Amino acid sequence: MHPHQPPRPDQATRRRWLQATGRTLTFAALAVAGLACASAASAQSWPTRTVTIVVPFPPAGGADSLARILGAHLSQVWKQTVVIENRPGAAGKIGAGQVARAPADGYTLLMSSTASLDLDNVKQFAPIALVSASPYVVTVSPRLGLSSVKELLARARAEPGKLTFGSSGDGSASHLSAELFKQLAGVDLLHVPYKGTGQAVNDLLGGTIDIMFAPGQTVSPHIAAGKLRALAVTSATRARAMPELPTLTEAGVPGYAAVGWFGLLAPAATPKALVAQLANDVNAALRDPGVEKTMLAAGAEPAEGTPDKFAKFILDELAMWARVTRQIPAGTSR
Repeated sequence: MHPHQPPRPDQATRRRWLQATGRTLTFAALAVAGLACASAASAQSWPTRTVTIVVPFPPAGGADSLARILGAHLSQVWKQTVVIENRPGAAGKIGAGQVARAPADGYTLLMSSTASLDLDNVKQFAPIALVSASPYVVTVSPRLGLSSVKELLARARAEPGKLTFGSSGDGSASHLSAELFKQLAGVDLLHVPYKGTGQAVNDLLGGTIDIMFAPGQTVSPHIAAGKLRALAVTSATRARAMPELPTLTEAGVPGYAAVGWFGLLAPAATPKALVAQLANDVNAALRDPGVEKTMLAAGAEPAEGTPDKFAKFILDELAMWARVTRQIPAGTSR
């Protein structure tokens, strides 16, 4: 034996070492399996108490109405109370931040929209399911006397910067949809941001502002009552809820396509098994005939899909709107 070579263990020693190591590996494997089973069991037993869906906008907006429609159905499925909590501010960022900081146990969820997320905070959430990706409705005050997009474009070009459009806040879908319209149509409109869709619609009804790119569920009743006039929808194809309205491309703005989306999110660390259960329950709710009928009547089209597909959808949307935002000139908001 070389003088510096450590002695080899005898067969008995090696056998004891292998037995001990085998026990250690077995215990580790059992521990991992136990954690997986605990996570699955936790998901299966969820929920055992009230679930809160945070809406990061004031009541009466698109996110609020969809959260209430979905929450009412899920409370029956889960046999637990579902509370809708409005936490408006900073174009949805305040409510989103509250959910991002909440325990990742599935009891605090976010009804998100285009405005609630950006490239900085998107990693703080686990996407669950897309609830609706509906067109916005190009809506005008009847006092303008306009009956088509062609007439709107003619007025905007004749009076640059005089027509006003409202939104639920800087960076919201209602804001960016109108900015995309301005960019593609080559018109100048003045932006008037509000703290929520409901406030903007109230001022549109009162004639304080002229135009709004609004979620169908917030303006449909007023359109039906003749208090507001709908000119077109923002999607690439006609809306199921309003098939009589042309798309903006059909109405004279080639290449326009945008939707206002709403989806359910959880804090980023929420266990995958629980996210999967939530996605299954939400998608089942969206396929329910009663939920579908209620959403369509409110001007929103049900959507569904896996958490992974929703995550990709969010990133694609953020990239598109980032390009639109970069082209917004300074000084175009009141």
